[in-house]
Amino acid sequence: MNAEELNAQAQDLADRLEGKVPVETIRTELEKYIFQYGIAIEAARSGIIKKYSAPRASSVSSTAVTKKIADLQGDEMMVNVTAKIVFVEKKEINVKGVPKTIVSGIAGDETGTTSFTIWSDEWSLEKGSVYVFNRAYTRRFRDQVQIHIGTRGSITPAEGVEIEVAGRAPSPAKTMNIGEITDKENSVTVTGKILDISTRNVNVKGEDRTVWGGMIADSTGKIQFSAWEDLGLTAGSVVTIENAYIRSWKGIPQLNIGNNSKVSASNAQMDDIKAGSAMRTVEEISRTGGIDICLSGIIVDVKTGSGLIKRCPECKRSLMNGSCSVHGPIANPVSDLRLKTTLDDGTGAISVIIGRKDTEMLSGVTLEEAENAAKEFGDPSAISNRMAANVILKRVTVTGNVITDEKFGPQMSARTLEEVATDIEAEAERLYKQVEEGMM
Repeated sequence: MNAEELNAQAQDLADRLEGKVPVETIRTELEKYIFQYGIAIEAARSGIIKKYSAPRASSVSSTAVTKKIADLQGDEMMVNVTAKIVFVEKKEINVKGVPKTIVSGIAGDETGTTSFTIWSDEWSLEKGSVYVFNRAYTRRFRDQVQIHIGTRGSITPAEGVEIEVAGRAPSPAKTMNIGEITDKENSVTVTGKILDISTRNVNVKGEDRTVWGGMIADSTGKIQFSAWEDLGLTAGSVVTIENAYIRSWKGIPQLNIGNNSKVSASNAQMDDIKAGSAMRTVEEISRTGGIDICLSGIIVDVKTGSGLIKRCPECKRSLMNGSCSVHGPIANPVSDLRLKTTLDDGTGAISVIIGRKDTEMLSGVTLEEAENAAKEFGDPSAISNRMAANVILKRVTVTGNVITDEKFGPQMSARTLEEVATDIEAEAERLYKQVEEGMM
């Protein structure tokens, strides 16, 4: 189970427990059950629900209190808030491999504004209308209070109520290089070259809409962008996008061109910007994800889970004890070969997962050889040690997308890999000189 799936499971359980238990606490419990005790996910979920659903003595009233947005502390278990919708959108997330639609946005009253999330698509909210968030719970994220509506909450129109939302004073958009943008930014201004652009159709509240999206880059990196209207952008053009807001997916920042954004042609010279990968260091990408990142370093570790593995034929997830986290026990799994490595480039280390083709090239072990070894020795991991010995301390250049997780840090799934020839004697001499200089 990867970090994204674990987060989705924890959030789903938090909703089922009606906000009684922080998501972070539930995630810690899940990790203990699954990874420490080896308990299946369904059994772990059942145990957590049973543990926290038991009646407990509490001084907290079961009646929801009513508060203004400015009075919210971020730890309310049951609160009513009347607010005007400033912005609203529907999102598709994945829970246990099943798509789930949620509603999120920004709501405000005369005391301030806050973001909100409704963990279902049961309610349709209209921008500019006033609603009562009934029996909501609140959490803090990046030191900002958020309103959540779980299974016990509801949304009702506030008939006849008028609210003048307190003027928001958002941080001015930062002018940034694309490679410097992280998922923690709010709004930015960038200048870059449009590498590609295309359209896709989506359905919003039963209405078919067109989204324009593509890739924009400068000399420091590239980022995906999207817009809800045709701005006349064309591949190869250089533009300045002012006041675009940042959203992220798995820690990878994405540029969104909204109603308050401004797009204009730029005279900046970017003839050398290519569609290829951007060479970066681990230190540079340690705080954010990125697209088409290129790293060069030495493989210093091969982790458990490398070698011969079995995958679900339906969703391609790796199996644990013969079972898929989505489809359960698998009778006819698909064999695969991979390496889960740690790459060190001198500025830091990052987890890199290498697929079958590059694993065979780098380790000198084929899938067929790994399967034969597993049959001969009765152990799927029989050849793992040989593979590890063949790749440790090799210098490689890898490209791929980097995702981030607050607990596990940055991780790359290598799309391409190239082994770099190393002059061992020259490298040893260089390191020796560094040590000598450090002792002087």
